[in-house]
Amino acid sequence: MSDTNAGADAHRPARGTTRRRLLQGTAALAGVTAASGAFTGFPTIWAQNIKDVVLHQAGSPVAAIPKIAEQANKDLGFNRCRRRQHCVHEILGWTRRAAGDSAQQIQVLGPNHPSLHQGYLSEWCRSFDSRVAPYTVFYATGPDGQKFANGPTEWVTGIPTITNADTLGIRPDLIGRPITSCADLISPELKGKAALNESPTTGVIDVAMAVEARGAVKYRNKGNMTRDEIDKTINLMIEIKRSGHFRSFWTTFDQSVNLMASGEVVIQSMISPAVTAVRTRGIPCVFQPLREGYRGWGTTLAPMKHLSGVKLDCFYEYMNWYTSGFQGAFIARQGYYSGVPENAKKFLTEAEWDYWYGGKPAATDITDPYGKLMEKSGRTRDGGVFWDRMGNIAV
Repeated sequence: MSDTNAGADAHRPARGTTRRRLLQGTAALAGVTAASGAFTGFPTIWAQNIKDVVLHQAGSPVAAIPKIAEQANKDLGFNRCRRRQHCVHEILGWTRRAAGDSAQQIQVLGPNHPSLHQGYLSEWCRSFDSRVAPYTVFYATGPDGQKFANGPTEWVTGIPTITNADTLGIRPDLIGRPITSCADLISPELKGKAALNESPTTGVIDVAMAVEARGAVKYRNKGNMTRDEIDKTINLMIEIKRSGHFRSFWTTFDQSVNLMASGEVVIQSMISPAVTAVRTRGIPCVFQPLREGYRGWGTTLAPMKHLSGVKLDCFYEYMNWYTSGFQGAFIARQGYYSGVPENAKKFLTEAEWDYWYGGKPAATDITDPYGKLMEKSGRTRDGGVFWDRMGNIAV
């Protein structure tokens, strides 16, 4: 992960994206009955002007989800365009499968193409270290978004939407001993049985946590490494890879599930829904809390610079809808946290809220957003309550 100032331009807010305007837009939704799913949409006086508006959203697989787009169309009253594309949808068919890095490439290389970008904002989480706290990259000094501000301003780099605390997935039945430290990822006894996510923002960070836990490198801030720290980390990664330690470098969700379910891998970079997907096959798998803490991440939603007029107004309506609850509940059922938990709660059952956020044993069977069984009743989420997980971020 590069120096945070290097990402300022990538997250620049569109002209007119002030904190006051965002707050005004959010306040306008106060009368909406969120739990009912009702959403008033656009004022009648200009509703006809939006019938041909299409908002393209580029994002990671966590964010660019067709079902969320479909609900947005229903609630906001957008018409479908002549090619029957959703008015809010993925920018390209492959975006759903792309990692976060690919989505960012779309944003940087083609800034005039998508209408919206859902990009990663590192550490949108509760942190007790001012060097990595999310607010250090939340506020901009002005409308051009060229520099981060030291405190609250009228300009923000993006609207927080999704966050989580990730760790390593393990097969306790095959490892045969407790796993308590990030250092176990590179333990010689697990040679040939470990795997990494190929994305630098995941795989490199997992290795950094492991080598630091082993005492090989001491980082000032793993989420914003110095050039010397990067060199040391990559050199160690090359050494570890050449030894044959890593069985695989996975790219897709299914790859991570299959590696673990087959037993080819017993410890690896993983995400919460993938761990659950292995368990639904009747195979022991744990999203293991570790003494060093979690790898925190978050995404934000922001309009691209070229948006203006009615289309920019449509973005604000969509942004307010996106944080009003439906989307937050949808991604909660996949194991992710909403940027506005209070709104997500309105769309979750009490049992779902208690399981995903409250760290309580599931009072009922827990299903994913598509109705597929995720967890049997009585199970507790790995890592427990929201604040225990998000309050223990290492990077």
